[in-house]
Amino acid sequence: MATILPPDGDEPVMPESTPRAASPLSFPDYRYYWAARFTAVMATIAMVVVIGYQLYDTARTDYGMSIREASFQLGLLGLVQFVPLALLTPVAGWAADRFERRSVAIFSNLIDITIAATLGWFTWAGGLTLPLLFGLAALHGVARVFSGPAMSAIAPNIVPPAVLPRAIAMSSIAWQSASVIGPAVGGLIYAARPTSVYIFAAILLAVSAFTISRVRPVLPPPVEVRRHPLREMLDGLKFVWMERFLLGTITLDLFAVILSGATAMLPVYARDILHVGSEGLGLLRAAPALGAAVVALGLSFRPIERNVGVKMLWAVVVFGLATVAFGLSTSLLLSLGMLVLLGAADMFSVFVRGTLIQLNTPDHMRGRVSAASGLAISASNELGEMRAGAMAAALGPVSAVVVGGAAAVGVTALWTWLFPELGRAKTFEPQFKQAG
Repeated sequence: MATILPPDGDEPVMPESTPRAASPLSFPDYRYYWAARFTAVMATIAMVVVIGYQLYDTARTDYGMSIREASFQLGLLGLVQFVPLALLTPVAGWAADRFERRSVAIFSNLIDITIAATLGWFTWAGGLTLPLLFGLAALHGVARVFSGPAMSAIAPNIVPPAVLPRAIAMSSIAWQSASVIGPAVGGLIYAARPTSVYIFAAILLAVSAFTISRVRPVLPPPVEVRRHPLREMLDGLKFVWMERFLLGTITLDLFAVILSGATAMLPVYARDILHVGSEGLGLLRAAPALGAAVVALGLSFRPIERNVGVKMLWAVVVFGLATVAFGLSTSLLLSLGMLVLLGAADMFSVFVRGTLIQLNTPDHMRGRVSAASGLAISASNELGEMRAGAMAAALGPVSAVVVGGAAAVGVTALWTWLFPELGRAKTFEPQFKQAG
């Protein structure tokens, strides 16, 4: 367990010594952590939504691209965000286990503030180009890869283990509720005054950096022997690879979302299929997060405790079927309903996987294992966008979404056969031995 230093320099205190609380929000450090997560996610999601819309609109208007050609550019947008994640994930996980984790998170916020300022300037000056948007999206990928492991590794050290499942659920509420508000507010602000959305994001990111700085310092856990940094970076990947249950849960989400991700196509649906513009795009991007937020809120009060594996598998099936229905819809209300449903289903698998990872990973490896899990999540999202963009260029955006959703159902059936231990998991008790 990492040591938490009190601000007044007294003897370090451990979360385990604190009496069990009714809510994670009873802990001041967790309140600061929750606020930092909420504001950062709201800011970055608002920016990402607007970047996607600006890129698609720039490709269609300034470069004269067709719907299929511009859709492919959205796929490339996902790819350029994934490349830094793929390259830097081992470094980011190692950094979260070797350096003070709050500092790593603040560093990530500063990168995103720089991106917001740059985008605001070029939007105001009318100088946006595809290379500029791709470059800043890649830089945002760098910020994400360092923020994720550091923030994930802080939470288990500021609440007692008994409170951790609820803390994870409430952290998901911060993420998902910000993901609801961010796109909607970002779309509305952009429609009123494009430059203002980046000012809004920069202010929120500054607030996030301040609130995370108020959390007591969480020093890296001591280890008896420090090995070569490259060897330590590989330990997290090895841990995941050697444990079949953990490997199955992570890769199920990885391949299901790669094949069924529809996020990249939302600007296409907003502009050229549903004809609802940037305001409608904000609603479409917010809808999955709304469903996820409702589920996360329920889980914070009544976490699932029985048959967790089967529920996770069925949630992925529902996710795929809702994606198919969304792809075929030409009604805004039906589309929003299906996006809410797929977001709710996705939240179940996120909760199961996140709880298992945090409760079954040694603290001295938590940053690296979180980085490995984060890489799988990012790979599924960004490569899923690339898959959707490439398939949309070949078959059209509707076919890309529908075929992907059906493929997610097929992947779930295959993983049920390849990893039977997933269906056999009854509770969150350790399903595998801990590797040191």
